[in-house]
Amino acid sequence: MQRTLRRLSCGLLVTVLISSAFAQRALTWQEVRAKFEAANPTLRAGQIGIDESRAQEITAYLRPNPSLTVTTDQIDPFPGGPPHGPFAFFLPITTVSYLHERRHKRELRLESAQDATKIATSGQADLERSLIFNLRMAFVQTLQEKALLSLAKENLAYYDHVLDINRERYKAGGIAQVDLKRLEVQRVQYLSDLQNAEVGLRTAKIQLLMLLDDRTPVDQFDVTGPFDFSKEILPLDQVRQAALDTRPDLRAALQSVEKAKTDYHLAVANGSTDPTFAFDVGRNPPIDAYFGFSVSIPLRIFDRNQGEKRRTQLDIGRNDQLLEATKAGVFSDVDSAYATVNSTIILLKPYKDQYLDEASSVRDTIAFSYQHGAASLLDFLNAQADYRSVQVNYVNLVASYLNAAAQLNLAVGREVIP
Repeated sequence: MQRTLRRLSCGLLVTVLISSAFAQRALTWQEVRAKFEAANPTLRAGQIGIDESRAQEITAYLRPNPSLTVTTDQIDPFPGGPPHGPFAFFLPITTVSYLHERRHKRELRLESAQDATKIATSGQADLERSLIFNLRMAFVQTLQEKALLSLAKENLAYYDHVLDINRERYKAGGIAQVDLKRLEVQRVQYLSDLQNAEVGLRTAKIQLLMLLDDRTPVDQFDVTGPFDFSKEILPLDQVRQAALDTRPDLRAALQSVEKAKTDYHLAVANGSTDPTFAFDVGRNPPIDAYFGFSVSIPLRIFDRNQGEKRRTQLDIGRNDQLLEATKAGVFSDVDSAYATVNSTIILLKPYKDQYLDEASSVRDTIAFSYQHGAASLLDFLNAQADYRSVQVNYVNLVASYLNAAAQLNLAVGREVIP
């Protein structure tokens, strides 16, 4: 019995460990994005809107329903009075009529509804573009906080190592007690950095989980990805052209112009006359059954749909102006984001090529000199502070680059910087 219980306990322990390991698996950007696109309720609601627009295409292309009329006449239920002759009988008449639409009205209605679906699809893509940008910013924020946490742990561990060495020096009489106390007091700054980084990382994860509509506990959620920058960037002309080819809001503006033209043609067609054809069958006893045919043509003397023609014609010009405004906005967005990325790269290059190594070298050199009495305590503390400042600035600059890259991807409408 005890052996069985031990086996069950081991099995449960293995299961828990496996589940925990699976839950702790860090998600990449591609996995986070796929999860977002599959679960975000705003995107799903937008997709339903596209389906509704497609359903309206069915309505737009429907033919007019024929009309069926059944009439009875010459009914004489009242006794007395002069006779009605041979027509005093029950006369059933059946009439079927159908409105014939001319000038391709059905086809134009369908084309207008299809244009509306295209605009809705582009609007959905533009909504996704904005939401993906927000998601990317939250993802970068999480990576930034992870980097700051790692840096805070490294600085605290290094400083604790220095403290251990100087405690031994104090015991050996190498430094004064006041110097040791000053070193110990300085440790609180590094401990504070660690606590702030842990809170910042937890907050960033909560924000990302909210965007993903995920209820995973914060401690079981993590992301991973490259936290670095690239010195290479596409030429501005290529980035501009990519934006003109890709931006969904610009595509929607173009589609709005096409829909306005279709609506104008439809308004002109609706101003034409549609005849109604009717066919009737009846019987007039004692005469044999008969049938007849008629055509009803409305006289469009006053109402020829003039107002709708004028409105749709003006709407073409309005959408043309909106298209030009959207183009100007695209160029403005691209140029601003491109300049920000370039500026951040210019700042990052000397950090990676020079400042990081120099700050580390100065810190190690001053620490060695202080331990051997060749540098003052103030020099040592300043070197530690300079190293910490350079490292934190570099992490923040990398995050600024990634955010600027996300802004450029938003301006273009697709990823030009992974």
